Amino acid sequence: MKVLVAGATGGLGRSLVPKLVAAGHEVTGMIRSESGAAGVRAQGADVVLADGLDAAAVKSAVDSVRPEVVVHQMTALKGGIDLKRFDQSFALTNRLRTEGTDNLLAASQAAGVRRFVVQSYAGWNLQHGGSATKTEADPLDPDPVPAQRQTMAGIKYLESAVTNADGIEGIALRYASFYGPTGDIGQGGSIVELIRKRKLPLIGDGAGVWSFIHYDDAADATVKAIESDATGIYQIADDDPAPAAVWLPEFARILGAKPPRHIPTWLARLAVGDAGVAAFTTIRGVDNTLAKATFNWQPGYASWREGFRKGL
Repeated sequence: MKVLVAGATGGLGRSLVPKLVAAGHEVTGMIRSESGAAGVRAQGADVVLADGLDAAAVKSAVDSVRPEVVVHQMTALKGGIDLKRFDQSFALTNRLRTEGTDNLLAASQAAGVRRFVVQSYAGWNLQHGGSATKTEADPLDPDPVPAQRQTMAGIKYLESAVTNADGIEGIALRYASFYGPTGDIGQGGSIVELIRKRKLPLIGDGAGVWSFIHYDDAADATVKAIESDATGIYQIADDDPAPAAVWLPEFARILGAKPPRHIPTWLARLAVGDAGVAAFTTIRGVDNTLAKATFNWQPGYASWREGFRKGL
């Protein structure tokens, strides 16, 4: 198939493009500037230049490729995430999830694209409390903290726009927290360095449940989703959701670092705000049952424990 990957130089794009090429697909990466073109071409793909927020450029790019499938992996998080100013950190990503989605989706519909696959997220946005993991049938958090409301709105918009689009097969993949080379949770990444320096403390009871997925495993699931005829929303995560009180000390041990410090929630709230406190105390993990059954997919790293040891 002819596949256009928008955001081909992002963390997931760099794993996805070569896997699509290896699977025999004719791949074109849509990227913003020529600076990343050599890397995409080295993976066996063609390149087309367009900023996702430029509707005319996006339409021209899609028209020039005439793909059967478009994959929207556009984000803008290289500057890191400020938990107290969460929405500000996601401001450009939120535009890519709304305006960028509209531009790419409209261009795809006009060009007769058959299938549209988009990157969504599953983690802090899932409903807090209750069962340790949430399925696609569970509602998203109905009352996100103020610092995350714009980002939640962007996620909801993206998923609704794609899965309800006319004349196209729309599928949203909610990936758990990424780890692996080039990521914040990867060798030299910001989270890894914070843990090494004991600057990422355990907050409160550490009961917030996290789910993870290696870039390569996410890419494998995405290839299967592209090649399927399934539509709707699917959650992509490993098989081992874990409370912060479990994964953070274990990750420190794997890195050969000292155990994380512990701070009470009242003090943490001053430093990282309500979003940061919730991440360690009330968020819930990801149930991946539907994606595994639908796509006949299994993560190569069934647990983050193995992945953190071998896959960073």
